Amino acid sequence: MDLDKIFRRDANPTKMGGQAVMEGIMMRGETKTALAVRLPDGDIKVETEDIKERKKWMNIPLVRGVVAFVGSLVIGVGQLMKSAEILGEYDDEEYEETRFEKWLNRKFGSKGAWNVLMYMSVALALVFTVGVFIILPTGVVSIMKLFTDSVFWLNFAEGAFRILLFVLYVYAISFMGEIKRVFQYHGAEHKTIHCFESGLELTPENCRQFPTLHPRCGTSFLMFVFIIAFALHFLLGWPSLILRIVSRLLLLPVIAGVSYELLRWAGRGDSPVVRILSIPGLYLQKITTKEPDDSQLEVAIASINAVLAAEGKVPRAATADMTGADGASFDQEGKDEDEAAC
Repeated sequence: MDLDKIFRRDANPTKMGGQAVMEGIMMRGETKTALAVRLPDGDIKVETEDIKERKKWMNIPLVRGVVAFVGSLVIGVGQLMKSAEILGEYDDEEYEETRFEKWLNRKFGSKGAWNVLMYMSVALALVFTVGVFIILPTGVVSIMKLFTDSVFWLNFAEGAFRILLFVLYVYAISFMGEIKRVFQYHGAEHKTIHCFESGLELTPENCRQFPTLHPRCGTSFLMFVFIIAFALHFLLGWPSLILRIVSRLLLLPVIAGVSYELLRWAGRGDSPVVRILSIPGLYLQKITTKEPDDSQLEVAIASINAVLAAEGKVPRAATADMTGADGASFDQEGKDEDEAAC
């Protein structure tokens, strides 16, 4: 791992971030998001949306971390579902709605049904995460009580088992065909953001030279969450199973808030301390990012350019075969690089 290529001294960190979805990428700028999806016919479909302005209290340090975590989860699931829906529109096979979907459409309308399904998906994701990565580890490690009463070793075993379980889960799903494609788009997102923050024209050739690892990645945020939870749980001792579960759930907002601030700091700095703290998350990114091909880099470029255009800025390069949500061509003609600087 070449940290000098990841923490680039000549780069200008921006607020541009993203997320890989089904055959595409969602990029998020300062005021707009853009979802770019590669269609079966080779074209790239792009949809842009406004980012809702946060209330002042949502920007308070630590609080903003919790807001960002919940918001990212909701937006992430929504964008993932939307990308699947876009691809489904171009599928030759006719899709028949289930009885539950028909009931939702009758009850809430098509848009309301979509929101219900999205929030249900978020709720299920949270239940799965809490059950597998919070309740299961502390429950399983309770067996160690038969062999030791050491609060230190019990907490150490729980934290180590939780991190190991998460890494093994991510590693296992990385072999799934569709997930591997998503991880390739994740790599394309990082390469393109590196290229953008380095002030270069956004072309597949320029993006290709950058690493798939990025210090501000959400994967690193999750690793910060697990490591900070590891440390804070030591302060709680080793109470009964119910109290351990409740205390760990109550600590989640604190852990998310601290992790977010740490990630922001790491994304802006390049000190030895920042590099050391970032290493676990970067190694995890070696699993969640894969080398993309040029067609995937083109999708990432289209997404960033769409954000820039929607925010009234100058896109960095022309993107071919791109259509807007209404099917109209999306103009991506760029100007001089100095004018395009974010």
